[in-house]
Amino acid sequence: MKFVIGGAWQGKKEWVLQKEGRELQFADGAASSYEAAETSEGITDFHHYIRRLAVEGKTEEEILSFLGGILEKNPEVIIIMDEIGQGVTPIDGFERHYRELSGRAGQFLAKRAKEVYRITAGIGQRIK
Repeated sequence: MKFVIGGAWQGKKEWVLQKEGRELQFADGAASSYEAAETSEGITDFHHYIRRLAVEGKTEEEILSFLGGILEKNPEVIIIMDEIGQGVTPIDGFERHYRELSGRAGQFLAKRAKEVYRITAGIGQRIK
């Protein structure tokens, strides 16, 4: 698995497509089914899967289990996720909880990834 992180609108998907040199079938964390994450070549906006699971009331353990299932069934997937833990801490309790879950998910994925990249202004930097 490859894990690509960076701020919103930093060109993460475009960078992945350029690096891979081919078109990929992507699942979209905001709209695709959970099953699509297990079969797609890449996943964009992965943080939205985390938000959807949090809205459904899933625990951190259940979310990490979902992530583990993706990696087990789709070990070559490229996961693209926004870094959302920087900036002002949200006042809303749910937003803080979601932010924490996203950070934990990012740590889980980075630990298990073969390669990790941070994208800033369309420029990729390998960090693992």
